[in-house]
Amino acid sequence: MADSFFRNRVRWLLIFWMFAISGISYLDRVNISIAARFIEREFHIDDIQLGWVFSAFLVGYTLLQAPGGRLADRFGPRRILMLGTLWWGVFTALTALVPAGISGLLLVLMAVRFALGAGEAVVYPASNRVVANWIPSQERGLANGCIFAGVGVGAGITPPLIIYIVSNYGWRWSFWVSAVIGLAAGAIWFWLARDRPEEHPWVTAQEIAFIERGLPEPASELKIGKALPWRTIFGSKDVRAIAFSYFAYGYAAWIFFAWFFKYLNEVRGLDLKASSYYATLPFLAMATCSPLGGWISDLLTRRYGKRIGRCGVAVAGIALAAVFIALGTQVESARLASVVLAGGAGALYLSQSSFWSVTADVAGASAGSVSGVMNMGGQIGGAVTASLTPWIAHHFSWTASFLVAAGLCAAGSLMWLTVDPEAELDRVS
Repeated sequence: MADSFFRNRVRWLLIFWMFAISGISYLDRVNISIAARFIEREFHIDDIQLGWVFSAFLVGYTLLQAPGGRLADRFGPRRILMLGTLWWGVFTALTALVPAGISGLLLVLMAVRFALGAGEAVVYPASNRVVANWIPSQERGLANGCIFAGVGVGAGITPPLIIYIVSNYGWRWSFWVSAVIGLAAGAIWFWLARDRPEEHPWVTAQEIAFIERGLPEPASELKIGKALPWRTIFGSKDVRAIAFSYFAYGYAAWIFFAWFFKYLNEVRGLDLKASSYYATLPFLAMATCSPLGGWISDLLTRRYGKRIGRCGVAVAGIALAAVFIALGTQVESARLASVVLAGGAGALYLSQSSFWSVTADVAGASAGSVSGVMNMGGQIGGAVTASLTPWIAHHFSWTASFLVAAGLCAAGSLMWLTVDPEAELDRVS
């Protein structure tokens, strides 16, 4: 039955499950920001100290991006993703086991979240290697858009789900539930996935032929274990430009992941229930705009080439995000401000697929390594905003915090004007 139903579209089955893993990974990382008030109360820590805990996750996540991508290139995304989900399931559960009276509580929390971040670091570099192996170039915008729609869905489901669990069972149970869901997703992935189309028992010769016709390089060049030297990757001006733009992107995105719920609840004055609902708006916008941006990117790429379809969409999306985020700070109504700021998050995610499609196209067999370097830039941005946002808010204002993010988005948009999406990385001198 599976052979019949998935004939000639096994690649989209894998993309769908990457969408699910993407969403679950964000459930496991955003749950702590929703449970923040309860954790602070039990552990007697403040916003700035909790920001250090957020940043510890992002430091681990950041440092393992490039190594995680290299592991996916060397050993294959099927195995590495399964091991990653096992690792992060364990450390999500360990977060719930930290006792309130332990000596060095803050350091223990930071160590556990650092390790969780290290485990989750493999997700998107490995997914980009799946895209490089399985998805023809003309479908990569939509494929990446669908994968990253999982970010919006996972982060959007998290506030009401975690609030329900915390309200009825306590904050620790929210981490137990998240851990079990992650472990189940990883087991299903290992059963379902294969590293290359020709290895999968459900793939037809027609689908293999279709995939290979659309690859930017011959399928024989996508062998597991083949990867470019790091000096070639870091020496590319295009990789550096994309990584800086993703830094700006990550800085803006993580304001929504780490602080938006708290901003609505404590700064804008919405009650707990209203905050849990309005805090989902940016993530619903992300879930909608990520595949939409990918579809638009593919359409424009087919008609006008990658310069317009990939780089142009990134320039426009990130610039529009800067406008919406800046405007949102000026709106007096908390509910209307939530809608405007959600528009900024959605505009940001219109550009998401461009980052990952271009790195898959130019890197080929090193797609995991190159996208890991790029995502390292994004997560440095996230780590900075996790701690810097409450500091700016404390010393200046929350409006200033959001305006800094808007300014960085403007700079990140301009960086895409310098990127050549046709330059294959292995030909860069």
